[in-house]
Amino acid sequence: MNTVSDTPRRYTATAMALHWLLALALVGIFCFGLYMTSLPFSPARLKYFNWHKWAGMTILILSALRLLWRITHRPPALPDSITRTMPRWQHVAHTGTHHLLYALFFIVPLMGWIYSSAAGFPIVLFGVLPLPDLVGKSPELAEALKPWHGYAAYTLAALVVLHVAAALKHHVIDRDGLLSRMLPGKA
Repeated sequence: MNTVSDTPRRYTATAMALHWLLALALVGIFCFGLYMTSLPFSPARLKYFNWHKWAGMTILILSALRLLWRITHRPPALPDSITRTMPRWQHVAHTGTHHLLYALFFIVPLMGWIYSSAAGFPIVLFGVLPLPDLVGKSPELAEALKPWHGYAAYTLAALVVLHVAAALKHHVIDRDGLLSRMLPGKA
């Protein structure tokens, strides 16, 4: 069993790389999703929807890799100096936000995949690898699911903003070094 003394003080380089790669991908796909849905129906819009699906599947794969890494490599515990001074509600928010982020890393792309399957628009990854439909074609199911992919994406975006705000609060206001545990470079 790990003790505080053998728990790492910083995240591993792999954990940092997966964190920042997924962060950039999530911001990019969210902004791209907002852009493409605002376009009128056109060949370009159809192409962008395919790109969005490819990015979503890539995010799903990155999320699985990140979760697998997290399960097999213990993350650093919050420093005692922070846990002693952190109000209980902040600790609950910290834990809850991380769990919801991880859940939504999977929920958002899976909902998109299910919607795409129900709508009868298969996902052909990078135009060469057809992915199986998760459900059969069902216009009723597609119509019911359509807004939920967006709701889940907006919820994920809100949690990302909350996560960034908390990290910046620790870095700029508290100056407790918490953010440096996830930044590349020296500790």
